[in-house]
Amino acid sequence: MADNKRRGEDAGDDRLDDEVVDEVADDDATSADEPVSRGGTATRSRARAESADSRPTTRTETGRVGVFGRIARFFREVVAELRKVIWPTRKELLTYTAVVVAFVAVMLTIVGVLDYGFAKVVLLVFGNSD
Repeated sequence: MADNKRRGEDAGDDRLDDEVVDEVADDDATSADEPVSRGGTATRSRARAESADSRPTTRTETGRVGVFGRIARFFREVVAELRKVIWPTRKELLTYTAVVVAFVAVMLTIVGVLDYGFAKVVLLVFGNSD
C-alpha cells in the first residue's frame, strides 16, 4: 500500500519534471534546429514565421472566427505551405516526366503481351467459338 502511494507521488513529480524539460527543450529547439534547404526560401519563411510568433495574439486569433475567416486562413496557410516546397527546375521536370512516360510504356507493353498470351492460351484450351 505504501508502494502505491509512492508510485502516485512519483507519477505526479515526473509530470512536473516533464513540463520543465519541455520548456527547456522548446527554448533550445528554436535556435539549434535550423532547416537545411537548397533554395533558401524555407530559411527566409522560417525567420518570418519566428518574428510573427513574437507578436501578441489578437482576439480574432484566440476567439471564434467566422466561416469566411476560416476559409481565408485556410488559403493563407496553403500559400504558406506551397512557398516551402522546393520546386524542380525545368530540366528536372522534363527528366522526371520522361522517366514516368518510359515506365508507363514498358508496363503497358508487358501487360499487353501477357494479355495477348493468355488470350491465345484460353482459346487453345477452350477452343474457338466461331
